[in-house]
Amino acid sequence: MTIAANDDAPDRYGVDSMAGALQRVAMRRPGAILSADPATWHYARALDPEPLLHQYERFAELVAASGATIHWLPTDDADGLADSVFTYDPSFVIPTGAVILRPAKLLRRAEVDLHRSFYEGLMPIVGEIEAPGTIEGGDCCWLDASTLAVGRGFRTNQSGIEQFRAIVESHGLRVEAYDLPYTSGPRACLHLLSIINPLDVDLALVRRQLMPVALHEQMIAMGYRLLDAPASEYEASGGLSLNVLAVAPRRCIAIAGYPMTAAVIREAGCDVVVFQADELCLPCEGGPTCLTRPLHRSSG
Repeated sequence: MTIAANDDAPDRYGVDSMAGALQRVAMRRPGAILSADPATWHYARALDPEPLLHQYERFAELVAASGATIHWLPTDDADGLADSVFTYDPSFVIPTGAVILRPAKLLRRAEVDLHRSFYEGLMPIVGEIEAPGTIEGGDCCWLDASTLAVGRGFRTNQSGIEQFRAIVESHGLRVEAYDLPYTSGPRACLHLLSIINPLDVDLALVRRQLMPVALHEQMIAMGYRLLDAPASEYEASGGLSLNVLAVAPRRCIAIAGYPMTAAVIREAGCDVVVFQADELCLPCEGGPTCLTRPLHRSSG
């Protein structure tokens, strides 16, 4: 584990919430995913490149229309990094800079170098997870501006949590770890953000039946209203109906085709726009949140 010195963060970068207005975001256009072997990458089936690209561009348009500036990671169709379109997992941004993570999925390890080089000149790298630690961004969730919940499961281990805690606590933050359920086993991509998804400082979409009891109690104590993701749509989508990207408090982007989930969110006072993602997201176990790496969200 490496920890960098604390630096003052200018307004151009920094994140301390899941739903503050998205100002700057890192994304990577589809490359190797277009020809990826589904058996190797644990995709449900072979992907159709033309609709996948169309769906990605529509998603990018919605992100840009929210007011966020997109910073593009360079795309290389020959690098073999099929999952690199899902930029949320290999790094994490706190108010003072970026933490380079270490994915448990072996095929994603090379994405770490991609993210490390991306941050050069953009913001400080305040720490990096080293072997044997593993931790993925999808297991890291802001509960408030000083508290991060981290899920311990098949993608994030105890060493990764301990290293991550040491890094972020040296920057004035707190980490609370929670065990995730077994569900479909080690090959499935179950992250903490597969179970909870904050839409505002006091509102979250959740799959309550899979939540760690201590996390449920903590969020209630913190004043969260928990919206139950409709079970039938959650199961039909492999959990991706819950994977909603908040671009601002109570403003979000969701996958089309799950009207009951959209209705639950809208009835709670949220604005929701949807996009087709049957090629881009559903076969690959990655949703709208996974397709982004927030670099700057406004606070308050």
